[in-house]
Amino acid sequence: MEDEKINVLLAEDDKNLGSVLKSYLDAKGFPTILCVNGQEAFEKFRKDKFDFCIVDVMMPIKDGFTLAKEIRQVDGKIPILFLTAKSMQEDKIKGFELGADDYLTKPFSMEELLMRMRAIVRRSNERASADSSKTFYEIGKLTFDYNRQILKYQDDEQKLTSKESELLKLLCDNLNEVLDRSVALKKIWNDDSYFNARSMDVYVTKLRKYLKSDPDIELINVHGVGFKLVLNQ
Repeated sequence: MEDEKINVLLAEDDKNLGSVLKSYLDAKGFPTILCVNGQEAFEKFRKDKFDFCIVDVMMPIKDGFTLAKEIRQVDGKIPILFLTAKSMQEDKIKGFELGADDYLTKPFSMEELLMRMRAIVRRSNERASADSSKTFYEIGKLTFDYNRQILKYQDDEQKLTSKESELLKLLCDNLNEVLDRSVALKKIWNDDSYFNARSMDVYVTKLRKYLKSDPDIELINVHGVGFKLVLNQ
């Protein structure tokens, strides 16, 4: 992922700092949308496509920790960097527990912010590359061979269609995390039209049937968001 392709959601209630950060990131090739509270930021996140989130901890209406938790429920892998005026160890621990990739305490230099962002993006790309190259999965008592398009339980083999295989791979790459409907639709069907969404629902129902051989595996609907492949162990 190149810098110029990274769309940033910036949630910062200090309008002066937010404007300066937005201008700087835009100039450095990170197209940035600025929101001044957590609620506005989450609504924007659900509506548009972002690749990176910068979240101020102390914000009105909805604080940064709550915002990050809601973002993580939609996308378990998008990079999140917290900004805060606090330096308390407990806050940093809480931030990392919520899935933060890094933490910057105000005041900070623009150069340090950019350096940390690029380091996070580099690590994220390495993880994504590892996920995308993986072709064999063990899901509880089942195995899934993506290249051969076969889901196997003991001696029983289920041959999958290409779209079933693509969808199951996405779910496996996001095991125990929410797979956003629009992400799946755009990756597999190339657009998120109503017709394609209904088609995907049919494939999800089929996959759920194939996976029921292992009662510890659940493919659940997350209302209004997407799907989640859960392994209960």
